[in-house]
Amino acid sequence: MRRLIGLVLLGSLACGGPETTEMPPPSPDRHDLHSYSNADEIRTTHIALDWTVDFDTKTIGGSATLTLQPVGDAEPSRLILDTRALTIRAAAASVDGDRFTAADFRLGPSDPVLGAPLTIQLPEGATHVRVEYLSDPGATGLQWLEPAMTAGKQHPYLFSQSQAIHARSWIPLQDTPGVRATYEAVVRTPPELVAVMSAEMLNRDTGRTGEYRFEMPQAIPSYLIALAVGDIDFRAISDRTGVWAEPSVVESAASEFEDLESMMQAAEKLFGPYRWGRYDVLVLPPSFPFGGMENPRLTFATPTLLAGDKSLVGVIAHELAHSWSGNLVTNATWRDFWLNEGFTVYLENRIQEEVFGAERANMEAALEVQDLEAEMAELAPRDQVLHVDLTGRDPDEGFTQVPYIKGMLLLRTMEHAVGREQFDAFLRGYFDHFAFQSITTADFEAYLKKELPAAAEAVPLETWLNDPGLPADAVRPTSGAFEAVEAIGRRWVAGEIPASEIPWNEWNTHERLRLLASLPKEVGPDRMAELDKAFSITQSRNAEIIHRWLLEATKRGYKPAEPRVEQFLLAVGRRKFLKPLYEALAETPEGKKRALAIYKKARAGYHPIAQQTIDQILGVKGE
Repeated sequence: MRRLIGLVLLGSLACGGPETTEMPPPSPDRHDLHSYSNADEIRTTHIALDWTVDFDTKTIGGSATLTLQPVGDAEPSRLILDTRALTIRAAAASVDGDRFTAADFRLGPSDPVLGAPLTIQLPEGATHVRVEYLSDPGATGLQWLEPAMTAGKQHPYLFSQSQAIHARSWIPLQDTPGVRATYEAVVRTPPELVAVMSAEMLNRDTGRTGEYRFEMPQAIPSYLIALAVGDIDFRAISDRTGVWAEPSVVESAASEFEDLESMMQAAEKLFGPYRWGRYDVLVLPPSFPFGGMENPRLTFATPTLLAGDKSLVGVIAHELAHSWSGNLVTNATWRDFWLNEGFTVYLENRIQEEVFGAERANMEAALEVQDLEAEMAELAPRDQVLHVDLTGRDPDEGFTQVPYIKGMLLLRTMEHAVGREQFDAFLRGYFDHFAFQSITTADFEAYLKKELPAAAEAVPLETWLNDPGLPADAVRPTSGAFEAVEAIGRRWVAGEIPASEIPWNEWNTHERLRLLASLPKEVGPDRMAELDKAFSITQSRNAEIIHRWLLEATKRGYKPAEPRVEQFLLAVGRRKFLKPLYEALAETPEGKKRALAIYKKARAGYHPIAQQTIDQILGVKGE
């Protein structure tokens, strides 16, 4: 991205003013294997959306009007857009943005992962293209919920999830993170429902009108365009933060996330001004497949974060951190995904340290490294590298712990090499220099070598980026509290103390998770029963604890937990929880039989992204 020039521009950024982005020249490392678009010839700079949301047909119908800019001296005669299962009704082009004439278009053959290219012929000097279309009821980027699948049970609900390449399933566009555009939208809904987007709501104070208008003045990649429609209310936390959720959930959500403003201030102190105006959180129904999604201005969050004690708000710190790493500075291709997530986990940990203290931050980081090492043991070597090769693959396959936690460890190791003061100055400069740009790993390497050569020399970057496993120089987080937990766990396993002497009730969530995750293989169902009798863990309502407990119980054949496993899998749609449990069940013939029976009942309530994952685990043909 361009360098920031002048005090006026810096001032506009500090207050979240409109931002566009320069287009870097085409290069081999910027070529996006997961997009049909001819973004090396012409790029979208603005998108105007006009939609009607139809819950009866489970479709979004309307138009997308794209403002176009040729790249360099190119004079393209065509525009190629990404689509997946869209019905294209018409296409038109304009040389002035006012008068449109019909344009010839052709929808190419469909690929199971990439969808189908939409090629539109452009008249000479075309600056705008309008596509009229209808989404498919099975669009992979949308989930339509019946009233019974919501907290209120009275109204239907719709939400989008576009990362990595699912935006093309509900909008015809250049679906690549290498292209950034501003957008505006008009959204028509049933009058009793509210629409929200990853943009400023222009008629926020007019109540439920059935028509909502939005504007996003900062240029963002396509996967950050987001929409939700449902029976939702708002609660303010500060002048620039708040929570959206269903009426029965909104108060508890506001209480759980009451530290939003403190997190914002901590992040700004560390990484520079927040440049997106507001920061709100939308708590979605349980079928949302992720912990959170960093849609700018409006993080989408799973209700499994509502533990009642703020112990799981690290996910919110993570999504907030994306306002700098990911949203402000974005991976140019999905091979560079670690630039989004590795940076964000590092920033999240720093925010947690600032707000909740170093010990809690270290606990969470140590748990994350433990999960990374467990997952790496199951991954092929090609998937253990940061700069992962996704040629011929669905980019969703790259969403392992590797870009997140190995990426965080790389930055942590750099910080250790040069000291926190120098590294913090580097980070602030990095976010300012690349603000509102999509960059590659090569861009990062060049900037690091120029601006922080001591880190580039001290850390074997090539090894970190391209070799499997964790390098020997990785600076791992440590926690004295976890050492005490493990010591007590060893004493219990050895029979030196009864389960009742484990200080479970005095421990926080992270200490409890550490005990469960460190149980050795010899702990069988009888010993699990001891723990359960002492602390009623099978009845826990903390999503992280009950998930870890049920996972360990399934692996160890602890049958009293089986009804709770089914209850949990029917109630939760978060892929982080579903995938390990179904995998553990599928390890035995009896378990797989149970898994198939549960999945038959649960599948309709899962998001398409989660369905695809569990279909593969259980060998189920998608419906």
